[in-house]
Amino acid sequence: MHVIETRGLTKRYGDVLAVDDISFSVEQGQVFGFLGPNGCGKTTTIGMLLGIITPTAGEVRLLGLTGRDGLHAARQKIGATLETPNFYPYLSGWDNLRIVANLKGVRHKIIEETLELVGLLARRKDKFQGYSLGMKQRLAIAATLLGDPQLVILDEPANGLDPDGMREIRELIVALGARGKTVFVSSHLLNEVERTCTHVAILRKGTIVRQASVHDLLKTATIVELRGDDPSRMRAAAEGYPKAARVSSRDDAVLVELQDDDAASLNRWLAGQGVFVAYLAPQRLSLEEAFIDLTRDDVATTTAGVA
Repeated sequence: MHVIETRGLTKRYGDVLAVDDISFSVEQGQVFGFLGPNGCGKTTTIGMLLGIITPTAGEVRLLGLTGRDGLHAARQKIGATLETPNFYPYLSGWDNLRIVANLKGVRHKIIEETLELVGLLARRKDKFQGYSLGMKQRLAIAATLLGDPQLVILDEPANGLDPDGMREIRELIVALGARGKTVFVSSHLLNEVERTCTHVAILRKGTIVRQASVHDLLKTATIVELRGDDPSRMRAAAEGYPKAARVSSRDDAVLVELQDDDAASLNRWLAGQGVFVAYLAPQRLSLEEAFIDLTRDDVATTTAGVA
């Protein structure tokens, strides 16, 4: 089932086109990463999904429902965290969640189960103001989980956290995915997304340039690392190889992106040019490399506009 589905979703602020005719879908049980440079339209899109921002054009379908009444009903089954967690600083984590539970009509016994899930049960009596940033973010996620939502939307959940905090959020997102939750994560932390998400959509200037499973996205290119005595001569020879899509250097290595996966043919070509390599090995494309390739203009310059 499509938990999220958009068709031609567009948002314009005067002369600024923040989101430009995007269409994407998220299936039940996916941990879906929504990626893009600053100002590409991620937060605006989330606002339209949640009904906070009115689209200029296009359609949103949530949990199979659309239209004003249908979307209102669907949004009651969504938990979302946006920007900085907002809790009462002088209340404990448990008391803050009790207030949220009362608003949602959730039984109080669910609070301890949720605190255990996010790893805060032992700190439930501590005041919110004494929590670390990672703990505050986990409490915010706990608040979204009260009421057992069918869809969890997290906007930059690891933003500003130290490595320990990022690890805590990463493990929590993985745990939610293992429980069968559908999780929609907006983030610019590519390494975290690669380690937590099953699927991604990549935005560039308000437009989706690629949607795929993480597995399929990272297998789209074969990159071969070459090392030898003369990297400059090796690179020059590799640039002449007919099936080389791109050639670059990293430290003393030459990286060749192939149009196919035939590294042996590349090696024979180099030998025919009188270049003999000491080391040749295929390299796994990282999400960061795929992201930079798809958003090259955006990451090379400062992008202005609406997030």
